[in-house]
Amino acid sequence: MDSSDALHVPHSREVFYTGGEYTVIPDNPSSSTTTSQYMLNQIYVEKLTPLHPTASRPYPLIFIPGAGQTGTNFLDTPDGRPGWANFFLSHGYTVYLTDQPSRGRSPWHPSVGSMHAFSTADLEKLFTACASHDLWPRSRTHAQWPGTGKAGDPIFDRFFASQVQYQADRKISEAQNASAYTKLMDEVGEAYLVTHSQAGPYGWRVGDARPHLVKGIVALEPGGPPFENKFPQKSGRVRIWGITDLEVEYDPSAGPNAEFLETVRIRAKDSQCMDYLLQKEPAKTLKNLSQVPVLVVTAEASYHAPYDYGTVAYLRQAGVQVEHMELWEQGIRGNGHMFFMERNNFDIAERVLRWLNEH
Repeated sequence: MDSSDALHVPHSREVFYTGGEYTVIPDNPSSSTTTSQYMLNQIYVEKLTPLHPTASRPYPLIFIPGAGQTGTNFLDTPDGRPGWANFFLSHGYTVYLTDQPSRGRSPWHPSVGSMHAFSTADLEKLFTACASHDLWPRSRTHAQWPGTGKAGDPIFDRFFASQVQYQADRKISEAQNASAYTKLMDEVGEAYLVTHSQAGPYGWRVGDARPHLVKGIVALEPGGPPFENKFPQKSGRVRIWGITDLEVEYDPSAGPNAEFLETVRIRAKDSQCMDYLLQKEPAKTLKNLSQVPVLVVTAEASYHAPYDYGTVAYLRQAGVQVEHMELWEQGIRGNGHMFFMERNNFDIAERVLRWLNEH
């Protein structure tokens, strides 16, 4: 499809909030003599429905953006082309665009955790100008970001202007997101989840909580690999439940605080990849998530390319039906971590569409 064909898809638009809970908070953190009631953890949801839906597309797509991002990631690209929301609308899908709790149009209360934000240098190194830095294997193949990818370039500046704060506490963020998006699933009913990066583990949590509602998960370079961070943060042991920081259900049980999950280190398959951890055999099964089909999408020039295969191996070992779409193996070259807004974003969306059609 020519991207211009997706610019004028007739659709209706609804906006609502879901997932919030009323909470009583002290007016003064150092004193509990007076309190006030607030709503916390709600998420902004934007529902786009094609005016001419296709009967063969009965299940909508729910997009969950990654760290520092909002649902606007999927509306239009920074250089003004239509984004993935337009693409999937044009193929008859209803689309839900969302902002994570405490982010963007989803309010944050100062009593909840703390905030972090990306600098221009962060974005240039990790997302938009990877070829200018030799920070991981194949980073110099990055060629699909429009413009220079550096501050002062008008396309980069528009992208950077869209960046927002995000919850710095991993466990608070995961708990908030798992709760809010599970409630959204209960409202929407059966749907596909499309998660990006930081949101990957939140999708696993929702799939674990509602396997009967999640028709499939498209995980765009999900947070990983299992049990540890490799890059850009090397922070020691994280995701003690393998793919999440908080509990997902295993069979047999992983025990309190996942203490029954034993691991073994697997050597990197080649010089372009990193080692990773699997369960020690016999492996436990992800009891609920194994009922949900998964597609993991990885780009050639991204910092995820060296280790996403470890996440896929872990999911497979735990009984999940997972397909790994390494874009360069399909002739789609030069993409970075934000591939869904790069020059060839519709080429990648076409591959995702094929998977959705089969699941």
